[in-house]
Amino acid sequence: MEVLQIILQIVLGITSLLLTMLILMHKGRGGGLSDMFGGGMSSGLASSGVAERNLNRFTIVLGLTWGVVIIALGLIMRFSSVGDS
Repeated sequence: MEVLQIILQIVLGITSLLLTMLILMHKGRGGGLSDMFGGGMSSGLASSGVAERNLNRFTIVLGLTWGVVIIALGLIMRFSSVGDS
């Protein structure tokens, strides 16, 4: 069980970094932090619709993977601590 826990922790770290990068790559919709730093001015020059849809898909899949890994780690930690007592 320890090997699975270590593997899941590594996957969690990688997915966390990738998810952060993917979220930051999305174009701003206005009114948020992206406008504060000039993102609202270049909204017409942003990426194409297909690229944005693919970025959305990758972000959703990676977010779901991240959530599943979090739940799996929580279950492993909960049931491994019950067996120790």
